[in-house]
Amino acid sequence: MRKSATTINPALSRVISETGHTDLLVVTDAGLPIPLGSERIDLAYRPGAPAFLDVLDTVLAELVVEGATVSAEVAEKSPQVLDALRERFTGMGFEIELVPHVEFKKLTQGARAFVRSGEFTPYANVILHAGVAY
Repeated sequence: MRKSATTINPALSRVISETGHTDLLVVTDAGLPIPLGSERIDLAYRPGAPAFLDVLDTVLAELVVEGATVSAEVAEKSPQVLDALRERFTGMGFEIELVPHVEFKKLTQGARAFVRSGEFTPYANVILHAGVAY
């Protein structure tokens, strides 16, 4: 068993460890389409659980992030999600990029992996752009 109290899910831990600079890792709600053939780490076990922000916080505890992209629609449909994302990324040296949801889904095509939460809040998705620790 790991000594740290962060990521104990073996698949999630492996993907975070394998993610390199500029790789994209998508943390999703329960409804975002995941392209066939993409790596999916499905943590959902019932509607709403685990929560998107809980999953995101776990990933952020271990992954160096140099950028984040979200659907612009989140500002209108789920502003509390956008506020929570801004709070988490404050001080990281970048602004969250807002793009139309159609473009967001196209950008996910190049993702290293998808980490699916059980979140049922519209547009609770983020593309994390991996950075380096040095």
